[in-house]
Amino acid sequence: MWAWALLPVFLAVAGTLGIWVVFAVAVSNGTVNLTVEFPYISTCGTYNPQSCLFSQIINLCAVLVLWIVILRFQQIRDFEHKSKVNVASVVLGCISALGISFVGNFQQSVVMGAHLFGAFLAFYVGVVYFWLQLWLTYKVEPSADRCWVGPLRAIFCTVCTVLIASMTVLHNQQLRSAAAICEWVAVMSFFVLFALFAAEFRHIDCCRLTVQKQMEAGIVENGVGIGSTETA
Repeated sequence: MWAWALLPVFLAVAGTLGIWVVFAVAVSNGTVNLTVEFPYISTCGTYNPQSCLFSQIINLCAVLVLWIVILRFQQIRDFEHKSKVNVASVVLGCISALGISFVGNFQQSVVMGAHLFGAFLAFYVGVVYFWLQLWLTYKVEPSADRCWVGPLRAIFCTVCTVLIASMTVLHNQQLRSAAAICEWVAVMSFFVLFALFAAEFRHIDCCRLTVQKQMEAGIVENGVGIGSTETA
């Protein structure tokens, strides 16, 4: 059902528009000065009033990322592919979503340590998550999707890896504007990687949350399901 394919697309569109709106507000009210340096995303969102908008957008993205990560994990399981790579990917994806939430809630100008820790989880753990997803693409996907999703995912995984490494090196060398540009392009590439899940999610017929009184696994038919158990 195509409705599920809209979920990763919505994340990519909402996240992209959201952070650029924050950038526009920050420039318009003078809290960042483009004549001095090109700002980091977090620098744009650390000052009032756009800090409130920034936090809301980032928290929305964190929730959507968590939803997509879990949905993708269950979809791969429904392909009867029970591998440790899939388990590792859902763990890393959830950690990355937590890091995104840290970035939004611990502002750069208030709690720098927690903010940087969140950025590490979001960027570095996030890129590892997508490399695992690339591996799973060639292991479990139907050939019709794999032939074009795989190369695109590989390209953007490589772009993200190079940009994150470059951002780190440039930041340590105090080349802040160049590092900030790398950060912006890396985030846009991450959104593209999430949007690519639309190709796989269009095959999902339904998604059910089933609560059982007996110690049984959730039952799924024709789609993705998330089961939980409860003792009687």
